[in-house]
Amino acid sequence: MSVQVVSAAAAAKVPEVELKDLSPSEAEPQLGLSTAAVGAMSPPAGGGDPEAPAPAAERPPAPGPGSGPAAALSPAAGKVPQASAMKRSDPHHQHQRHRDGGEALVSPDGTVTEAPRTVKKQIQFADQKQEFNKRPTKIGRRSLSRSISQSSTDSYSSAASYTDSSDDETSPRDKQQKNSKGSSDFCVKNIKQAEFGRREIEIAEQEMPALMALRKRAQGEKPLAGAKIVGCTHITAQTAVLMETLGALGAQCRWAACNIYSTLNEVAAALAESGFPVFAWKGESEDDFWWCIDRCVNVEGWQPNMILDDGGDLTHWIYKKYPNMFKKIKGIVEESVTGVHRLYQLSKAGKLCVPAMNVNDSVTKQKFDNLYCCRESILDGLKRTTDMMFGGKQVVVCGYGEVGKGCCAALKAMGSIVYVTEIDPICALQACMDGFRLVKLNEVIRQVDIVITCTGNKNVVTREHLDRMKNSCIVCNMGHSNTEIDVASLRTPELTWERVRSQVDHVIWPDGKRIVLLAEGRLLNLSCSTVPTFVLSITATTQALALIELYNAPEGRYKQDVYLLPKKMDEYVASLHLPTFDAHLTELTDEQAKYLGLNKNGPFKPNYYR
Repeated sequence: MSVQVVSAAAAAKVPEVELKDLSPSEAEPQLGLSTAAVGAMSPPAGGGDPEAPAPAAERPPAPGPGSGPAAALSPAAGKVPQASAMKRSDPHHQHQRHRDGGEALVSPDGTVTEAPRTVKKQIQFADQKQEFNKRPTKIGRRSLSRSISQSSTDSYSSAASYTDSSDDETSPRDKQQKNSKGSSDFCVKNIKQAEFGRREIEIAEQEMPALMALRKRAQGEKPLAGAKIVGCTHITAQTAVLMETLGALGAQCRWAACNIYSTLNEVAAALAESGFPVFAWKGESEDDFWWCIDRCVNVEGWQPNMILDDGGDLTHWIYKKYPNMFKKIKGIVEESVTGVHRLYQLSKAGKLCVPAMNVNDSVTKQKFDNLYCCRESILDGLKRTTDMMFGGKQVVVCGYGEVGKGCCAALKAMGSIVYVTEIDPICALQACMDGFRLVKLNEVIRQVDIVITCTGNKNVVTREHLDRMKNSCIVCNMGHSNTEIDVASLRTPELTWERVRSQVDHVIWPDGKRIVLLAEGRLLNLSCSTVPTFVLSITATTQALALIELYNAPEGRYKQDVYLLPKKMDEYVASLHLPTFDAHLTELTDEQAKYLGLNKNGPFKPNYYR
């Protein structure tokens, strides 16, 4: 498969959504598989896949003694005791309450008789008092940048993790843990949570049809046999499905988290139990974050030859600490705006020494993960952390890219009054045409109830803005990095931080004004809630195909530059998800294909199509 290269200089002038695709004569993507295998992987033309798993009926409860996957998914497992039947009184009698609280029955002839008294009993749990008196006693490593007060630095699992807070505050780095096979090549919060994490992964598999199809239909040829992939992404159940798919296709993987708050501890434990070297837990310090990445990369007897990155931190660390590793690395796959920006900077400076695939600007990533994922998860993150009502609230969304479009659409649908800030006149015009008022942040900062950043830039919300916000204003970020809100400027002695719940801090000014800061300015949806699994299936499939392509590409096909995925591959990923909806594609006739100048099998849009 030939993919056109985009230079760094050109990338700076072209909108991020530009894609370079194949010529019409190239009908199928080269994935390092045989033609027969690729044909077998294509979805049936008639619609639904009879082998696709049914969606989960409900989320399983937390594990208990003797619990297992079968027990968790059993209908009886979540059975709720029924309320007792209400007794109906005699229709010939009326109820009358005595002054002392008793109840009387009055017959039609005026005779008053006292009704039987009911004794109210208070149920007392034996361990109730003890449970509420428990407090963490040990304090693990804390980042100096976050050590302002005890209340603001305590890290607990968010609503995204169902194994919520633990009394054990010992840092995972200080624990000696082994999985059932005796391996200790991992560092997670608690390996004993593996069984529950496995159920989370099994549920995610049901909403990731393309990855499961890829795993089933391509694992025979092992297109990633010999690949040693080091990854740095959000460690969630969806990522686990991707990692296990890569393993099924022949790859060896080592993994760290790209965000200190987004790891699901039970999922990390499940991966460690199944043999994946995973180094991540929820609530890492900055020092922990880089330590985990280093443990993934710097291991005796293991040399990575592929990088899967989200945000560019892993790539940056290898360049900084182990530049010689790039002699054996075949390529980088990057999926975030921030990471892609870093790659173009390296390319422009002549320091990019391996080919890199820009997954972020693929159509499937931009239009589905960025837009539809954020459209649903922004509300989820805000609801879980603040319990707020959106109707009538004034919100300013900084940035009207795909993420901003999704956030604005969701908030508008809930009845919020939405303002938009934007630097790009094209995106700004789109915001106006979609019915949003385009403003500068300074113009509305005193009146808005919520401030949401999604620009990928730095210092979008400064200390000056924070000082001018009204009392109880909610401030959060939907971009990848924690640079958009100047949180560091709030770490001053005159301001008081109060941790009121998981990932929710009240920052209080001397006059009593407070703002509500979510996830300390980090990515809201993955730090404070969850994201739709089906949308992540699309991105994860694109990542897997990009890894297969780079790993199997003959020498010389890709130079030391940043490449965009062809539109043909985007169409292929989309087609793998259509059977879920029992969707039936229309096929071009020979006459229609000739009239449009297209190949009947695609790609169906030119590379300049927006």
